[in-house]
Amino acid sequence: MGKNLAPKCKQCRRLGEKLLLKGDRCLTPKCAMVTRNYAPGMHGPKGKKRSSDYGLQLAEKQKARRIYGLMEKQFRLTFDKARQQTGDTGKNFLKFLEMRLDNVVHRTGLGASQTQARQLVNHGHFTVNNRKVDVPSFIVKIGDVIRIKKASAKNRHFRELGEKMKKMELPSWLHFDASDLSIKVLHEPGENDMPKNVNVQMIIEFYSK
Repeated sequence: MGKNLAPKCKQCRRLGEKLLLKGDRCLTPKCAMVTRNYAPGMHGPKGKKRSSDYGLQLAEKQKARRIYGLMEKQFRLTFDKARQQTGDTGKNFLKFLEMRLDNVVHRTGLGASQTQARQLVNHGHFTVNNRKVDVPSFIVKIGDVIRIKKASAKNRHFRELGEKMKKMELPSWLHFDASDLSIKVLHEPGENDMPKNVNVQMIIEFYSK
């Protein structure tokens, strides 16, 4: 499985936008987009270059790919799968990305960042409908119940999450049960549940060339 090992703060600075790749740290004054809000490079701040249409589309695709923590091949395969479905390609694409198991873990706060959520799933800490699932790309369905494994619930990371998650604002399509730290998929994510900082039309145009 491929990994993006590039420094996360530099990825945000390169795109000129805070992507919350480091979880809670990104909400503090230590965030690189606060301390060094300019593109990385040895010569320091420089004027912003004008981009072509292709460059803007590429940047939008790279931004979405980094938000969801995917390598190019997996991101493209998800797009091709969405294009084969009936209906709006853009909505189908974002729906598939949102309903990945690692993204559900991240959206509910069980993983502070997309990277941590992916790692937790890979390490087999979750079950879906009482069956262990350790594949981050697993697509959840309506009615699925995601739980922390009993053995994993004793882990310090999960023990400290109960109170924090009660205060979190979850997406409308997910329900969190604090009594057993379970997540239920109520329905497919709607338009209001999709990330507002991703212009999916530009990604469609990029892959349509």
